[in-house]
Amino acid sequence: MAKVMSRRLFWDRTFTVLLWGAGCLVIGLTGTLFTALFWRALPLLHRQPLSELLMGTQWQPAKEAFGFLPFLIGSLGVTLTAMAIAVPLSLLTAVYLAEYARPTVRLLLKPMVDLMAGIPSVVYGVFGVLVIVPAVGKLAAFVKTYLPSVPLLTPSAPPTGYSLLAGGIVLALMVSPTVIAVMDEILRSIPMSLREAALALGATRWETVRFVVLRAGHPGIVSAVLLGFARAFGETMAVVMVVGNVPSIPKSLFDPAYPLPALIANSYGEMMSVPLYDAALMLAALWLFLSVLAVNLVAQHFLRRVRRGWAG
Repeated sequence: MAKVMSRRLFWDRTFTVLLWGAGCLVIGLTGTLFTALFWRALPLLHRQPLSELLMGTQWQPAKEAFGFLPFLIGSLGVTLTAMAIAVPLSLLTAVYLAEYARPTVRLLLKPMVDLMAGIPSVVYGVFGVLVIVPAVGKLAAFVKTYLPSVPLLTPSAPPTGYSLLAGGIVLALMVSPTVIAVMDEILRSIPMSLREAALALGATRWETVRFVVLRAGHPGIVSAVLLGFARAFGETMAVVMVVGNVPSIPKSLFDPAYPLPALIANSYGEMMSVPLYDAALMLAALWLFLSVLAVNLVAQHFLRRVRRGWAG
């Protein structure tokens, strides 16, 4: 008996150490990545202050002019456009799956949502080039002809379809499955007793969903939106294919844009020929890394609130 207990304690301690080491390895890799990017970006930070780099509008590496503002606005614009499209559709779909769908319908739709989340981004990019870009180009031509002075809609250049809106639509298609999956799990984790109490008081099914389920699950819903935002903000391949990649500040949804991930993907092979180009791209990668990390930390905060709420 003593040998059995000793062996169990040995394996328990062994796996505790292994799991502790795995956790430390993940943290260490994150810190190493931050350190490497920061070290490579230091030459540019020594040359120009960070505020000047972030607010600069000129991107001319041959003249050592590295203004990141068009790329920051491009990233933020295409991500916000994607979330404005994805969040309402994802929330309605999640509510249907969690509250209204019959078990047979849910068994059919849930795997399809999971399948969409696993489709490679380049496939979404090809779909965007073949379908979304021509449709957006026709819509932009219509707007330019019949709505020539509408803010944020009238194109400032001849419309081609490769635009902020096209990138936003493609990103919305990509992030919606992830947002739906998280929202669905949050809504289904809400105790059934809350629904039964509302129904017993005379609330209709929709009133129960609106005033009880959504209010109880709103921290989790916010975290799902933030996770989708982080996914969209860091996406590269699909956006590169449809957004236009013009380093200027877009004035309309139909203007081309140039997000930070697209800048890194398109320019990394050229950086060795121009001084400070390497540091500029590493600074872009560092800013992207910190932005996504911050959004994910905020999302985890809201998820912890949900878990504490149900535990209480």
